[in-house]
Amino acid sequence: NTTNIKQARLTFNFTHNWDETPVSNTDFNDLKFVNENGETLSIERLRYLISNISLTTPNNEVLHISGYHLVDLNINESLAYTSNSFVPEGNYNNVSFTFGFTNEDNLDDAYNDLNAASFDVPDMLGGGYHYMQLDGKFLNSSNQEQGYNYHAIRAVDNPGANPTFPQDTFITVNLGNVTISENSVLNIEMNFAEWFKNPNTWDLNVLHQSLMSNSMAQIMMFENGQNAFRLKSPN
Repeated sequence: NTTNIKQARLTFNFTHNWDETPVSNTDFNDLKFVNENGETLSIERLRYLISNISLTTPNNEVLHISGYHLVDLNINESLAYTSNSFVPEGNYNNVSFTFGFTNEDNLDDAYNDLNAASFDVPDMLGGGYHYMQLDGKFLNSSNQEQGYNYHAIRAVDNPGANPTFPQDTFITVNLGNVTISENSVLNIEMNFAEWFKNPNTWDLNVLHQSLMSNSMAQIMMFENGQNAFRLKSPN
């Protein structure tokens, strides 16, 4: 009798690190991180989108939580997200979310708040929305500061009036089993360093800008992002 099962909202707290060293916006604009390729870099902006939060029950029923959320390290309030939907309390085999939007949800000009945040993608690159914007500077091979724009979108070929899409590049992030109770908080941690090292050692001297129109770079981002997130600890 499910009428006696308590219902709960979920709160997600997003934290960030560079290979276990905590990172916040107080660390921005400082050339203090060294990637797998040996390049020293800074972070000036990080924004990324999550959507399609789902819970899998022990009976393999999937409960979907509607909505999406834009995490922006420059806006501390965005580091926590409480779902609008309720789910039954209890044990779940998996909690997951989509990094970015699925193709079905990645509709051009469909979300006014993301439009206002300038998170949309130009029509010539397929429209829709970014999955992530990671920007900063790095010391190039001449030891000079140079900007990088590590922007993840849906991989696109043939930019222009009729772009084509060689591969899906949104990421389904599976966080593992959780127990949901009243006022549950799930602490989700992103490791920045993963975007630059696994399985593709990222060379910022080669891949630092104009990455949105580079489908090879987008597929490499997709591959490197597979292990960028983990469930740190449920409260």
